Amino acid sequence: MTLRIQIDDSAAAGPPYEQVRAQISARARSGELPVGYRLPTVRGLAESLGLAANTVAKAYRALETDGVIETRGRNGTFVAAAGSAAEREVAAGAEAYALRARRLGVSEGDALAAVRDALRAVYGV
Repeated sequence: MTLRIQIDDSAAAGPPYEQVRAQISARARSGELPVGYRLPTVRGLAESLGLAANTVAKAYRALETDGVIETRGRNGTFVAAAGSAAEREVAAGAEAYALRARRLGVSEGDALAAVRDALRAVYGV
């Protein structure tokens, strides 16, 4: 299996590191990149994409922070079993939001509407 990433040079596509991060994250979460899949080195991926190594390194750092990948020293960088960790983090954030909305006296309907608006804004739906 080969990691295929497309970089769109248009400004609307966003910064290259974010494109790399988003594409790897989406493929890992969908299972297209299975847990344990070894990713290319930072330098190797940067060369194949025509990007600076720092750009790919920034994407890898963000992915590692998100729990999508893990670096095992000299052994390389691998897709982590991130699904459950990501789901737990999202659930904890949702619970914290719900508790805060309730403390502020916001109705359930208004709190839910605010979440829908935020999701539309972020996901562009």
